[in-house]
Amino acid sequence: MSEKADKLPVRWPHAVTYEIFVQSFYDGNGDGIGDFSGMTSKLDYLDDLGVEAIWLMPINPSPTYHKYDVTDYHDVHPDYGTMEEFKAFVAQAHERDIKVIMDLVINHCSSEHPWFIAAQDPESKYRDYFVWADMDEIEAEGKLEKEATGDSDNTHQWNEVEDQEELYYAFFWGGMPDLNYDNPAVREEVYKIGKFWLEDVGVDGFRLDAAKHIYPDYRAEDNHDFWAEFKQKMESFNPDVYLVGEVWADLETQQPFAVGFTGLFNFDLAFTIMETVKNEQVVSASIHENAWKVDQGSPVGMYNESMEAFEAVNPKFVNTTFLTNHDQNRAMSFLENNEDKARLAASILLTLPGAPYLYYGEEIGMRGMKPDEQIREPFLWSARPDSGQTTWIKAEFSTSETVMPLDEQMKDSSSMYHHYRNLIRFRRTSEVMTFGTSEPKDLSDNELMGFVRQHGEEELLIIHNLSADTKRMSEPAGFVNTVFSTYPMKNDPKDGLVLPAYQSIILSKKP
Repeated sequence: MSEKADKLPVRWPHAVTYEIFVQSFYDGNGDGIGDFSGMTSKLDYLDDLGVEAIWLMPINPSPTYHKYDVTDYHDVHPDYGTMEEFKAFVAQAHERDIKVIMDLVINHCSSEHPWFIAAQDPESKYRDYFVWADMDEIEAEGKLEKEATGDSDNTHQWNEVEDQEELYYAFFWGGMPDLNYDNPAVREEVYKIGKFWLEDVGVDGFRLDAAKHIYPDYRAEDNHDFWAEFKQKMESFNPDVYLVGEVWADLETQQPFAVGFTGLFNFDLAFTIMETVKNEQVVSASIHENAWKVDQGSPVGMYNESMEAFEAVNPKFVNTTFLTNHDQNRAMSFLENNEDKARLAASILLTLPGAPYLYYGEEIGMRGMKPDEQIREPFLWSARPDSGQTTWIKAEFSTSETVMPLDEQMKDSSSMYHHYRNLIRFRRTSEVMTFGTSEPKDLSDNELMGFVRQHGEEELLIIHNLSADTKRMSEPAGFVNTVFSTYPMKNDPKDGLVLPAYQSIILSKKP
C-alpha cells in the first residue's frame, strides 16, 4: 500500500471516483479477460493515483460482453472470478479507504433471466414481472414505435414471443425486457437484491443504470416516487449508502430525480467542459433532442445553475461531474487526439467543484470511438506481452503505437499520467478545492476561463488558457502566490502572468 496515498485526506463522498470495465482492466489469470484478482492487484496503483472510490460496470452473470442484461442478480460473472474473490477485492479496497460502487441494472434484466423465461407462460406468477400488451392496445395508444433518444437508438420497444398475441416491452432492445414496477413483488425482489449487495457482500453503493426509464416519460412522477422509495429502502440497510443515477436528460428533467439519489451524472456539465475545450473559448452545452447544443455560458455557470436546482430538492446532493464514460467517445478522440486539449479538459474537471469521475485509461490518454466495444478497449499497462493487458478484443484505437503505456508514463514526470496524479493529489489536500464554491472571474478574454473557489476564509483563483496562444495578464487582483500550475513557472505573478497555451494556474491571496 502506498504510504503517500495514506496521508491524503479522505473526502468521500466529495471524492474522485474511477470507473472500471472489469473485462478490460487487468487479467490476473492469463485467460485474456480482466478479473477481480487482477483488479485487486492494482489497488495500490489506484490508491497512489489518489482515487477514493471505484465504480464497476456490471459484474453479474450475463450473456453479453457488456453485462447490462443480467441473468442472476445474486452472483458474479464467472469470467471475472468467484464471489469470494470479489469480496476479497472489496475488503482490500476498504483497507485503503477506497469505496466500491457497483452498477445495479434494475430497469431491465436479460431475456435469458429465469424470471423472463418463466414469464413466457401466461399463467406464471412471473408474467406480471414484465410489461405485456396486445397489438390492439399498443396501436390504440400509438406506441408501437418510439423515437431514437440520446441513450437508446432502439425504436421498436414492443417485442413478439412465438405463438403469443401479447408483446413484451423492452426500451433498449428485445434482449433486455423491462421490469414492471407497478407490481409490488418486483419492487420487493429489487430491494432484496440491494440488501444482499450492501449487507452480505459489503459494497458501498450503486450506480443505477437507465434510472430515467423505470416508467415511461409520461409517468415521470412515478419515476421520481420510485427512486425516493428506493433510496429510503437502501438507507435502511446502510444509512451511508451512496446512490448515483444515470438520467440522460437536461437539467429541468433531471432535477426532480435528485430526491432519490446521492448524486446524478451531470451530462450538461460534461458536454460544456468538452465543448469549451474543443472550441477554445468559454461556452456552455446542454442536452437537446438526441445530442446537445452549444450556447453562451460557461462551465462555472453550468455547475452553479445545476447545483442550485439539485439542492432545492435535495440539500445533501453531491454534484457528480465527469468528461466521458463508457457510453461516449473517449475524451482524447473527441478532442481529435490533441493531448494538450485532453490535459486541459482534465484540468478544468479537477479544479471545478463537485465529485469528479474518471473513466479508466483517461489518465493515460486512451483513445476510442464508437461502436461501444472500441471505447472499452484494454487498459495499456505496458508494451510487454506479460503485462496483464487483456486480450478479449483487438484494440483499434488504444495501442502501444498510439498511446504511451502506463509503465512508460510513470517514468516521465511530464506525462498525462502525472498530470492527472498531480491534479488529483492537489485537490485532495485542499479543502477549498474539494468543498469550495465557485464564482466566475471576468478576465476580459473569452479564451481564458477564470473562476474563484472559496471555502471559509480561503480563496483560490483558477485560470485556464483555452487557446493555442500564450496569454499575458497583469497582476490578478491580489492573487499573488502560485499554489499549483501545470507548467514550470518562469515569472512572478506580481509582475504579471504569462500563461502558455492550454495551461492552467492556481493562485492564492496569501503569500
